[in-house]
Amino acid sequence: MREDRKRITAPALSRMKEQGRKIVMVTAYDYPSAQMADRAEVDVTLVGDSVGMTELGYSDVLPVTLEDILHHTRAVRRGLKWALLIADLPFGSYQISLEEAARSAVRLLKEGGAQAVKLEGGAHAAPLVRKLTESGIPVMAHIGLTPQSVNLFGGYFPQGLSSASADTLRKDALLLQEAGAFGIVLETIPAELAEQITNSLIIPTIGIGSGPHCDGQVQVWHDLLGITTGRPYRHVKRYANLAVNIESALREYADEVRSNRFPTKDHSI
Repeated sequence: MREDRKRITAPALSRMKEQGRKIVMVTAYDYPSAQMADRAEVDVTLVGDSVGMTELGYSDVLPVTLEDILHHTRAVRRGLKWALLIADLPFGSYQISLEEAARSAVRLLKEGGAQAVKLEGGAHAAPLVRKLTESGIPVMAHIGLTPQSVNLFGGYFPQGLSSASADTLRKDALLLQEAGAFGIVLETIPAELAEQITNSLIIPTIGIGSGPHCDGQVQVWHDLLGITTGRPYRHVKRYANLAVNIESALREYADEVRSNRFPTKDHSI
């Protein structure tokens, strides 16, 4: 890791877009994963509500609470020196009122150590983005497939496929930028549409399942490292297959304990 590396801030991402430098973003949920992401010179770590599915065993993100996100954000904060730390506002923590949303966001920064928050929604979320940014809280927006709206969508389906839907997403992006968002996640929309939105904005876009023309990309820790089992989503590239390695190590350990081959003299006091 470069010793001259500077800590990344929300405004720095816009400068990266201006310079044509791609932004690397990954989810992280604990202290060791944060340390590894930092050493790998990842630009942005996101404590996503995906923690509900990757760490807590839920079938979707809806049960995740603000206390869950706070717990994991604190752990990640302790492991980071350089990467920008963004925390998700979980479902139910910002939908009821602007005041409750602001209270939730303040807690993530004040108690969790996050430098910014992320929230889902298009035009209807613009007033909230404006309120938070005017209160000194950097906000990353999130449009396209928004997992907290899984019940509204009826599942995890690509968005922006019709001309009307695509036009809505274009307008949403501009409204969110105008409201003060410092970046926008584009999830599972056509690559051509993502390119159009990216070129129309001053702020950076972060893609997931939305093609190569976004200003950056985000992947879930467990997906890219092959910790999750089963068939991955189309947008996932597995850079390792750690589940197999971990299970193999555990089986070897269990076998040696049961056969009295561990511990040996070298591992005993």
